[in-house]
Amino acid sequence: MGMLYVMQSTIVSVTMFLTASFFVLFAARKTDAQGLKTFGYIVAVLLWISAALSLFTTISAYSARQQMMQMKRGTMQGQMPQAPMMKQQAK
Repeated sequence: MGMLYVMQSTIVSVTMFLTASFFVLFAARKTDAQGLKTFGYIVAVLLWISAALSLFTTISAYSARQQMMQMKRGTMQGQMPQAPMMKQQAK
């Protein structure tokens, strides 16, 4: 249940970042002041980067959690996970 909550909150935060960037870009295009227009574009890009980072961190955390669960299942069944270096020496 914990991971489902994280996924849902990530979707909500990414949606909020992208919605805010839409309105920032809309306002930046309507303004006549060049400095404010540039600032709006910079803020929009920062919002896009925030959305991408939020999505990326959630995906990488989910992947790491899956790997840990696979290792845990292996040790519970009596199998010891081998380090990559040990696998190379066994060949």
